[in-house]
Amino acid sequence: MKIIMLGAPGAGKGTQAKMIAEKYGIPHVSTGDIFRANIKNGTELGMEAKKYMDQGLLVPDELTVKILLDRVAQEDCKNGYVLDGFPRTIPQAQVLDKALAELGEKIDYAINVDVPDENIIKRMSGRRACLSCGATYHIEHIPPRQEGVCDNCGQPLVLRDDDKPETVQNRLKVYHDQTQPLIEFYTAKGVLRTVDGTADMKDVFEAIVSILN
Repeated sequence: MKIIMLGAPGAGKGTQAKMIAEKYGIPHVSTGDIFRANIKNGTELGMEAKKYMDQGLLVPDELTVKILLDRVAQEDCKNGYVLDGFPRTIPQAQVLDKALAELGEKIDYAINVDVPDENIIKRMSGRRACLSCGATYHIEHIPPRQEGVCDNCGQPLVLRDDDKPETVQNRLKVYHDQTQPLIEFYTAKGVLRTVDGTADMKDVFEAIVSILN
């Protein structure tokens, strides 16, 4: 089962992708995680990606496609995977379709987690991250035990540059310009399913499971 998660940044698609991966025993393949690993390790690709991510811009296709296709060709993806953060543009979707078709494969579902922009800005500006161990929190929904301090390693928590309101607004504009057309692309292919991302996290997951089952 090959699944793509769609939705604006901060819609909660990453959380749902992890839950789907766990339930169905398939890898959660997040381009964000791949980029962050490269950034943390100081690779050339990571440093290049960071320039774009810090400004709330999308990483260019040529930086993204190669690393993603290499990842889904690995053994643990043979029974399927959940793609989170890719494709982000029509050209990326076309490259992915072509690559899969050459393998005699295709995307089974594109799940669109739908959340209004104003909800997303509020959600993301409440996020806090530990730059030391990678743990993430939310000041309202998943607060740390001690304000501003990571539960896991005791290091200070920060509001990442890409979660600041002005960056989020920029990311949403980029999303509506470049990524939203994917909804029409996957609707035309008959694989798009939309869920209400403003509902409780467990309810969103139940709605997705009922689609996949």
